[in-house]
Amino acid sequence: MVPILAYRIQEREYGGLANAARKRLRDIAKSIDPGKQARGRGSSGLDHGTRLVRSWKGEVHEVEVSNGTFAYRGKQYSNLSRIAREITGTRWSGPVFFGTKPRGK
Repeated sequence: MVPILAYRIQEREYGGLANAARKRLRDIAKSIDPGKQARGRGSSGLDHGTRLVRSWKGEVHEVEVSNGTFAYRGKQYSNLSRIAREITGTRWSGPVFFGTKPRGK
């Protein structure tokens, strides 16, 4: 959440995207064929194309859900826990680490 808020503060202070950049993004969005995008949920219960973002020790980590696997920094992983372990160096529940499942009591 902090990176999102930081972006909004910068956007207010220095202005948003240039009109040319906005137009380019609109063109890209229009060019995507929705029929080719994967739909539905994988075994993780997350929609294909979902992007998970987590800040850890000042660094932002992004994971994309795709066809039952998870892409992180150019590598494919079979589950979120392996990615959480790579990020933290300790054993974590991936769904808890990325906030897709609440912590137990």
